[in-house]
Amino acid sequence: MTASALAPVTAIAQETIKVGILHSLSGTMAISETTLKDTMLFLIDEQNKKGGLLGKQLEPVVVDPASDWPLFAEKARELISVNDVAAVFGCWTSVSRKSVLPVFKELNSILFYPVQYEGEESERNVFYTGAAPNQQAIPAVDYLMENEEVERWVLAGTDYVYPQTTNKILEQYLKDHGVAEEDIMINYTPFGHSDWQTIVSDIKAFGSEGKKTAVVSTINGDANVPFYKELANQGISAEDIPVVAFSVGEEELAGFDTEPLVGHLAAWNYFQSVDTPENEEFITAWREFIGNPERVTNDPMEAHVIGFNLWVQAVEKAGTTDTDAVLDAIIGLETPNLTGGTATMLPNHHITKPVLIGEIQDDGQFEVVSESDLVPGDAWSDFLPESKMIEADWTAPINCGNYNTETETCGAE
Repeated sequence: MTASALAPVTAIAQETIKVGILHSLSGTMAISETTLKDTMLFLIDEQNKKGGLLGKQLEPVVVDPASDWPLFAEKARELISVNDVAAVFGCWTSVSRKSVLPVFKELNSILFYPVQYEGEESERNVFYTGAAPNQQAIPAVDYLMENEEVERWVLAGTDYVYPQTTNKILEQYLKDHGVAEEDIMINYTPFGHSDWQTIVSDIKAFGSEGKKTAVVSTINGDANVPFYKELANQGISAEDIPVVAFSVGEEELAGFDTEPLVGHLAAWNYFQSVDTPENEEFITAWREFIGNPERVTNDPMEAHVIGFNLWVQAVEKAGTTDTDAVLDAIIGLETPNLTGGTATMLPNHHITKPVLIGEIQDDGQFEVVSESDLVPGDAWSDFLPESKMIEADWTAPINCGNYNTETETCGAE
């Protein structure tokens, strides 16, 4: 084949900017992640209608890591090395994010991660557009303490890094607030866990000792469906033992019989039911794109909206999709969130977010019962002795994701 025969293909390749989409479309996490793939296709379509970016159309490249954590790393490498994407939007679980971190570091590409997580991390090549613990977990516990007068705590999670680290922070936070060790029950189950009878019986017994009890749930994926069903089977209502969930949003509730869940809570930074012009406009455009007037929106979708808009701004500011230029350009940029405030990209690669507590309604939506001012995301927890002196700042002169403010050195992990 002659060089001239190859020329048109090369020209076409250069006419688009490729955007990687790294979300599970099969397996246990598909219930949560498929809609995030659709969200990215929507955002890219909207941007292309505005003329694209730097005079080029955006081209989505979708892969399916299939809820298989090592496969995330393989698919990330494929997106960056083979497909030559400018940035990647993806992952849900922390174990999938941890799996891809070395790939983004090695190949110097950018990941926008849209889901609440455990903190204790700040990577140069990652932007965390979901909540850090101080933007979700801690405020949720505060709400239960102050409004429900909870004294006994069940920390129930899926057995991987996000629930384990979040619960480590919460356990320390509860003890710092005078909660006795015997008033904290911690339980972990595997991904996709379905037999909840014994665990729910244990929770019921734990909550029957005369002190107001609540469940703080870091259960992920499709295991949530049988968990809530079993609570209802054993007659546990939100009045008896309220559950506050960090991974159950509108998309998950769309697959539930919501009757047994009414009154239980979730802590997020966005709910579909938020009444703002920005949110109304987003929901209308999203449903038109997806061709379904019933399709719901949720918090990680908003995080992708924020991350994508900040990336577009950074590329425009830098005049290039080059990773180093975008990393420099994005710090301090602002974009409207969907709840009427502003998301700002901080030097620690986290953003400002309001904290919302929502009560589940019988239509699968949430009634917002508490909303905070904007809270800056904290990469390292102030409540863990080994972390409270650590800060992340990816601007000069620090340029470090784990800077020890006591020893004034980088690399304090």
